Amino acid sequence: MQSASDSTVRRLSAYFRILEEARAAGNDVLSSAHLAARAGLTPAQVRKDLSCFGSFGKRGRGYDVAELREEIRRILGLDRAWRVALVGAGHLGSALFSYKGFEKQGFSIVAIFDQDDRLVGRSWGEIPIRPMKEFGRVAGETRVEIAIIATPAEAAQAVADAIVAGGVRGILNFSPRQLFVAEGVWIRNVDMAIELESLSFALARRR
Repeated sequence: MQSASDSTVRRLSAYFRILEEARAAGNDVLSSAHLAARAGLTPAQVRKDLSCFGSFGKRGRGYDVAELREEIRRILGLDRAWRVALVGAGHLGSALFSYKGFEKQGFSIVAIFDQDDRLVGRSWGEIPIRPMKEFGRVAGETRVEIAIIATPAEAAQAVADAIVAGGVRGILNFSPRQLFVAEGVWIRNVDMAIELESLSFALARRR
């Protein structure tokens, strides 16, 4: 499991969502061919990805939807709750806080931080917006395990440094810049501009 690549883990998340949809539709069994078709992959790729984590399914029958869903849920760490801090209470931070998908998958925002004095002291729901200088103390008190960065690019590295200093080892970065963190800290970058540029490249070449 430790040797699984990032791309394999991302595909595992896609399989999990497909299985969620299949379960909701009342499907009890999915073949590797059906799972692959829904994921836009080959059956061989699906079998290779799943083999990184164990032996699943039966030849000639396929995968038990409920069983495989639970196994992937466990592998992805979704069989427990994760406590999350949100840094950045602007428009993007507000949208992320309002997104119900986080809570559904077990990611609960328990603390919010910002540097803007006009925002600090306000509350979103029952969660007060605190100044970033209190991150270490509040993160410890609320047992934060993951932090989301939703700040402007120029503030993001200092924010990441404070997050790491506060003992948090998982960061989801929405700021449009590359961040540098110490070994043993896991960071994932979500740059929507890059995704749009990739689409514009594909469309421009098609013309």
